[in-house]
Amino acid sequence: MGSTMEPPRGGYLHLAAVTSPVGTARLLQLAFGCTTFSLVAHRGGFAGVQGTFCLAAWSFCFAFSGLVVACEFMRLHSCLRLSWGNFTAAFAMLATLLTATAAVVYPLYFTRLQCPPEPAGCTARDFRLAASVFAGLLFLTYAAEVALTRARPGQVASYMATVSGLLKIVQAFVACIIFGALVYDSRYERYAATQWCVAVYSLCFLVTVAVVALSVMGHTGGLGCPFDRLVVVYTFVAVLLYLSAAVIWPVFCFDPKYGEPWRPAACPRGRCPWDSQLVVAIFTYVNLLLYTADLAYSQRIRFVPTL
Repeated sequence: MGSTMEPPRGGYLHLAAVTSPVGTARLLQLAFGCTTFSLVAHRGGFAGVQGTFCLAAWSFCFAFSGLVVACEFMRLHSCLRLSWGNFTAAFAMLATLLTATAAVVYPLYFTRLQCPPEPAGCTARDFRLAASVFAGLLFLTYAAEVALTRARPGQVASYMATVSGLLKIVQAFVACIIFGALVYDSRYERYAATQWCVAVYSLCFLVTVAVVALSVMGHTGGLGCPFDRLVVVYTFVAVLLYLSAAVIWPVFCFDPKYGEPWRPAACPRGRCPWDSQLVVAIFTYVNLLLYTADLAYSQRIRFVPTL
């Protein structure tokens, strides 16, 4: 009498999950990620908001990379109510942005060629230098995964693996930078026009996150309208909204009638509203370019929502 419990075709373990180029990149992510935050936590040291962000980013990426590898190796992803292709593509892009930021921030704030005073001494400097190197390698492994899994022209793929889907992650990430600058004494509440800009940033961020969430959860087919058409319409509206913010924000922050065209000499370093306003202006134009590129690419994508 045969057993009623038969292993799935190909066995319970999926060896290609760790032997393929993408699998190799993910194993390197785990190795470099563990090494990086271990060096920092052990002797390298971190402090303040910048250090906490770097350690949190590395820990977050390590945890989710471990989850992805485990689910694919043991074929557990089919048990999750997720569009696995969308989830892994979205996470790889987000991890690329987080590790890229941490790879810049940590050396900038904590790594010096000179030895710090005792008791840290030269040992702490050596650990920080090593952590900076591994942080750069960690970023490269996530960037490699994005390059390997990105949809090629003419290829049928999940939405988040397309250029348009990857740009959605970047747009949301840039919006978070804008929000960080806004809450850091940007004085946006002085004029109704600058409050309009904040409303634009918030609306576009929320809709972009909703698009990513619907794709990752695999619910794009139940919207009553073709998802790709909705995405194109929204992206067009977002371009118009960001175009208005790209005109209004600089006028009401840097025009002599409303603000300061140049950085005030008496403005304290690190606590200057003009600096925050400049950051918002720069990343407003960055997101305008991203949404414009997204609109151009979204005209020709073909994706399968359930991949």
